[in-house]
Amino acid sequence: MADTLVRPTTGQGIMMVNKVDIKMYQSPEKSTWCPGCGDFGILAALKQALVGLGLAPHDALVVSGIGCGSKLPHYLRVNAFNSIHGRALAVATGIKLANHNLKVIAVTGDGDGYGIGGNHLIHTMRRNPDITHVVENNQVYGLTKGQYSPTSEHGYLSSTSPDGSIEVAINPIALGMAMGASFIARGFSSDPKHLAQMIMLAVQHKGYSLVDVLQPCITYNHVNSNEWYKERVYKIEAENPNYDSTDRDAAWQKAQEWGTRIPLGVIYADPSRPTYEDQVPLLQRGSLLELSERAMRSDYDYESLKAEYM
Repeated sequence: MADTLVRPTTGQGIMMVNKVDIKMYQSPEKSTWCPGCGDFGILAALKQALVGLGLAPHDALVVSGIGCGSKLPHYLRVNAFNSIHGRALAVATGIKLANHNLKVIAVTGDGDGYGIGGNHLIHTMRRNPDITHVVENNQVYGLTKGQYSPTSEHGYLSSTSPDGSIEVAINPIALGMAMGASFIARGFSSDPKHLAQMIMLAVQHKGYSLVDVLQPCITYNHVNSNEWYKERVYKIEAENPNYDSTDRDAAWQKAQEWGTRIPLGVIYADPSRPTYEDQVPLLQRGSLLELSERAMRSDYDYESLKAEYM
């Protein structure tokens, strides 16, 4: 039973009709995450978002890489692909080109997505395939015992930076804007209801969508704790109902906010950009899956297909 989803105007929440039972997304797998990990909030938000969109498990596919949070597809009853470290976006792009009907969601950690996967990240942003990218940003490498990550702040003490990290942390929001991401939002794992709204809007957006999720690592990151975030985060739509996420200059200013105040919400959106698959001539005739199905028919016009490559 599908929901009816209404795109909210500025400052409004998501409106839904006919709730879908969230139990359809329950997995029998037992979680190995640390008690109190922010990944639990992200998993809850993703479930809420899929239900809120009225998607059946077979309508979506979740891709992950390597890391604590990349175990998420195991704890979700949905189509899933657990890829190798840093390659989730490449796999997600290929899946979307193969089947346009799937809602493809890549879930990576900050090290997986912003570190080893950085090259795939920037080129996926500029290509603009219609996929959603949820980044579990805990500012540390949790699975491999607490090394500093690309989003760890300057001076961060870790097993690989005992004197403090000398590197400057990347700014995912500014990076996304610079490289052409057409939708950029930020959520907080301890506010899964708001985060679910961000994921829903990201999935509805046609193009590459980045949802950077702030989350505590209660085992290794003792700086960016749950309390630390709660003292600093604020919702853009609540503070400024007239904020225009299509205003690039205003979004760039929001992207620079960090430290004493950290904005949550849709920071930037450009609905006018065409997707990657919308610009590939061959794919105007259908997804790769649809084309292969047609090609198996005896009456398929192979000559016209070959002509497209001449």
